[in-house]
Amino acid sequence: MTYKLLAIGEVMAEIRQDEAAGFAVGFAGDTYNTAVYFARAHGAVASVSYLTAIGTDPLSQAFRRAAADEGIGLSHTQTDPVRNIGVYAVATDAQGERSFSYWRSASAARQMFADPSVEVGLPPAEIAYLSGITLAILSPDARMRLMAHLRHRSKHQQGLIAFDPNYRPSLWENVEAARDCIDRMWEIADIALPSIDDEMMLFADTSEEAVIDRFARRRWTACAVKRGERGPLSPGLTAAEHPAFPAATAVVDTTAAGDSFNGAYLAALLEGRGEAACLSAGHAMASRVIGDHGAILPREQG
Repeated sequence: MTYKLLAIGEVMAEIRQDEAAGFAVGFAGDTYNTAVYFARAHGAVASVSYLTAIGTDPLSQAFRRAAADEGIGLSHTQTDPVRNIGVYAVATDAQGERSFSYWRSASAARQMFADPSVEVGLPPAEIAYLSGITLAILSPDARMRLMAHLRHRSKHQQGLIAFDPNYRPSLWENVEAARDCIDRMWEIADIALPSIDDEMMLFADTSEEAVIDRFARRRWTACAVKRGERGPLSPGLTAAEHPAFPAATAVVDTTAAGDSFNGAYLAALLEGRGEAACLSAGHAMASRVIGDHGAILPREQG
């Protein structure tokens, strides 16, 4: 079976404050969030697989049920008999900005691709999607092994590779390791989904224009440079060809804004829509997501 989207990364139990119940538990993680919003945007014909590693603990089992409810396949997800799923708690301020507390240092997902005797095997997919967080949580050898597989996959036209750096300094050994790894991924990727802030922080670009110019030097299958509330830019479009990006009606929680953008953007891309329409689809999804609490909207809203 060839999937529409294969997302690779770490999912965690998300604990957030709830006015009625005190705390509510859901499941999230940047690449999982993208898989969910891709599936919702693409509708009933979506064929989405999520590759991660989880445990046998109650939260891991609850995640399996949640993924099934979203129509996301876990047949290639690994079960670790010793390690558990990671956990994080999120709090938001009055402007919707969030702060996180994590319990993930020994999560099962951190052991993915760690065994050099086991060949990296990813199921066929039209798009394989991963992020800088996917790479950051792996050991250096494991991330190089995964990247070599993705390079081979792209070189032999076995599907497109989509990448969002989603740079989180605390997850990397140091900035040099992050910069080297993400630079290598830009050489592999066919679809670029960077954020202005991440690129400027990691590569010391002095302006937004410098970031845009850097991405404009390469030919991509698709490229969307995210700029938050101001809307994305595509180096493949002129200024006049970019659509208008209406502001969100409310900002409650910015968690998963970029992830949801990626999901709707990739869904529109696979539907054959033009670049401007893909940008609009991503921005519209992100605008809805930041109007509610948590990474994953209730299904009736998403």
